[in-house]
Amino acid sequence: MILPNELLITRSATLKEALACLEKTAIGILLLVRDDGVFERTITDGDLRRLLLAGHQLDAPLAVLPAMQSTVVTRAHSRREALDLMNRVFINHLPVVDDGGRVVDLLDRKDIDQQILLSTPHMGSAEREYVEEAFQTNWIAPLGPNVDAFERELASLVGIKHAAAVSSGTAAIHLGLRLLGVGPGDRVFCSTLTFAASANPIVYQGAEPVFIDSERKTWNMSPLALERAFEAARSEGWKPKAVVVVNLYGQSADMDPILEICNRFGTPMLEDAAESLGAMYKGRQSGTFGALGVYSFNGNKIITTSGGGMLVSNDGALIERARFLSTQARDPAPHYQHSEVGYNYRMSNILAGVGRGQLMVLNDRVRARRAVFETYRSELSDLPVIEWMPQPDWSYSNCWLTVATIATSSRVGSTELIRRLAGEFIEARPVWKPMHRQPVFAGRRYFTAGDESVSDLLFENGLCFPSGSNMTPQQLDRIIGVVRSILS
Repeated sequence: MILPNELLITRSATLKEALACLEKTAIGILLLVRDDGVFERTITDGDLRRLLLAGHQLDAPLAVLPAMQSTVVTRAHSRREALDLMNRVFINHLPVVDDGGRVVDLLDRKDIDQQILLSTPHMGSAEREYVEEAFQTNWIAPLGPNVDAFERELASLVGIKHAAAVSSGTAAIHLGLRLLGVGPGDRVFCSTLTFAASANPIVYQGAEPVFIDSERKTWNMSPLALERAFEAARSEGWKPKAVVVVNLYGQSADMDPILEICNRFGTPMLEDAAESLGAMYKGRQSGTFGALGVYSFNGNKIITTSGGGMLVSNDGALIERARFLSTQARDPAPHYQHSEVGYNYRMSNILAGVGRGQLMVLNDRVRARRAVFETYRSELSDLPVIEWMPQPDWSYSNCWLTVATIATSSRVGSTELIRRLAGEFIEARPVWKPMHRQPVFAGRRYFTAGDESVSDLLFENGLCFPSGSNMTPQQLDRIIGVVRSILS
């Protein structure tokens, strides 16, 4: 990296010295400054050639160079503003000056327009082998040996008996709800602080979602709010058909009290572990606690198959029926015969090959994301306005995303921080907007543990930082530096 002071030159230098400096630094620009260090203008090789063509000798001082108003920015300008300025004036380098007009940095187009995304796919080396095998055997369509192997390998990894690979985590939730008998007129308790895919399948089945608030110690479903919802249902003479518990951002919900409540009221639990593959609750793999569990392999998840999901259970009959329903519910007949409605939900043999390769590096990906979280927490520990998503002693989070809230006392709130990070080409996002606040679910019932809505507070003050397992240390340092400069 060329430092700005290596590019500084004064008018007492000669044309020959300027040419030598251009050749040494090899970026095609010098920064002309006065003797007191105040920036005057940029110098390019074209400027020097024009002086020579005008008859000036190599030993002529740069004093012969005419004055010019060069474009500059200050530290207050964002990367996006600087890039917009470069585009307007057709330049590739932009000096950064302080309040006194002295150069403190030089922005290079090829560096500043590199965006750091929230969570990008991180591919290994084994995926290609499984995919190529699918091509060589011409096993391209849904189902096939990669699908069968992916199901076995994932089930073995998480310690559950049966698994069905499907086209998405949403499809897995939908199948799970149908297997649990959810139908028109039923009600299903569901975590409110989640992505819409947790709740939409309830409506697919003609049922009504009833939303449950989070608790502060996990950000996941509050057992107290859940019990309050069950008591209200009992007093009104009805019982939910199922409970959908979401493990938010890779962190397990507090399963013991939630399961105790579900069992006491005789209602099955579906565990939405779409974001928490590789996480654990008290030493047991996330996704294995409910009557059914769900994983997602969407492009930004901890491992990916581009798009895909998995439905798991220790009940083999449930998973066998899920396979039947996910292949259009085709009856075992020599002709195409269907006695009930099914779905086209099975995973392709190619995508399952990608999943098998990704599964081999799952533990590496979890370690990498946990390291990202620990770096954020350690390097920004002196900023009391940041409060990180808690990790109880019983939790082993996969840290799919590093998530935090910004104190209301901060002069820069979470929304403003997200906006200013975007100006530096750093993608951050708000915490999930609770389902009870979504227009599509307006008027649905919502239960909290008390008078305070925890999920509302988390949404209003929370944000997700870039958390990819393939982020470089330089990218992480850049994010931390920008966050510090904004919040300090």
